[in-house]
Amino acid sequence: MLAEKVSELIAGGESLTVEFKPLSAGMLGDSLFDTVSAFSNRYGGYVLIGVADDGSITGINPDAAEG
Repeated sequence: MLAEKVSELIAGGESLTVEFKPLSAGMLGDSLFDTVSAFSNRYGGYVLIGVADDGSITGINPDAAEG
C-alpha cells in the first residue's frame, strides 16, 4: 500500500471500514482477529497495525513482525 494512501486513512480516522490496531508488548491481541472477521462479514476495509486509536503511529517491533 502506498504511503500516501496510509496517510489518508490515518488522517480520516477510524470508521466502519478503517480500524487502527496498536501492538501491546509486541503482540497482536484477539481484537485483531475479531476485527478481521467483522470486516469479512460486512463491507471489507483496512486494518492498520501499529497505529494507536488516536492515529499516532506506534510502529511494529521488527523482531515481532515475523511472528
